[in-house]
Amino acid sequence: MRFLFVIITGSFLLLSDFSFSQIFIHPNFGLKSHETLVIEKVELTSIAATFFLSIENRIPNGSFCADKNIFIVYPDGTRSKLVSSENIPVCPDTHKFKDPGEKLDFTLTFPPLKPGTEWIDLIEDCSDNCFSFYGVTLDNDLNGKIDDAFLLSGNDEPVKAMLSFIDITEAVDKKNLGIEGFLYMNIIRLEKQNGNEVKAAQWYTRMKSSGAPRLQQYIKYLNDQGIKY
Repeated sequence: MRFLFVIITGSFLLLSDFSFSQIFIHPNFGLKSHETLVIEKVELTSIAATFFLSIENRIPNGSFCADKNIFIVYPDGTRSKLVSSENIPVCPDTHKFKDPGEKLDFTLTFPPLKPGTEWIDLIEDCSDNCFSFYGVTLDNDLNGKIDDAFLLSGNDEPVKAMLSFIDITEAVDKKNLGIEGFLYMNIIRLEKQNGNEVKAAQWYTRMKSSGAPRLQQYIKYLNDQGIKY
């Protein structure tokens, strides 16, 4: 009977861990460092947070590696360090691509996230060409709404896309979400694209006073594109 109890208990633990899993496919984020670096999926369980990433090589004789000092940064600034990685060399060892267009898939595993975490930054803390993702959104409902707004933009419906981004921004305003600055950026660019310079300037001013996480980096990104009011 004791042996049977152990088996049942073990099965229960496995099922419990599975029931607490969350998966986010291509989660939205605010800014990233490497153009072809993609978060394909994030899987959260009670024992780990696993990030599935890919990067595409665009140059002859390209190479890539990941430093051992990679962190999840929480909204309050606390950090959680990388536990393990798979299919990616640890710098200074490198993966050498054979040709432009080749992709490398790899995973990064961290301790389980704090309960209630809605977004994080993923930061490589190194000395050269470090990668980063700011405002990775861990909310499937919000991700779906942002995806729908991008779909409208991709279907050449910029006015509808802009209105959708405005609705999302109004809904998340003052929630201190990492994606907030990104939402403002899209509204500003779409207003400008639609020829509404006055409204673009108004949203730019509102963005500057929003207190969005990493606000100065979003403003710099716009300024580097020649958008400044």
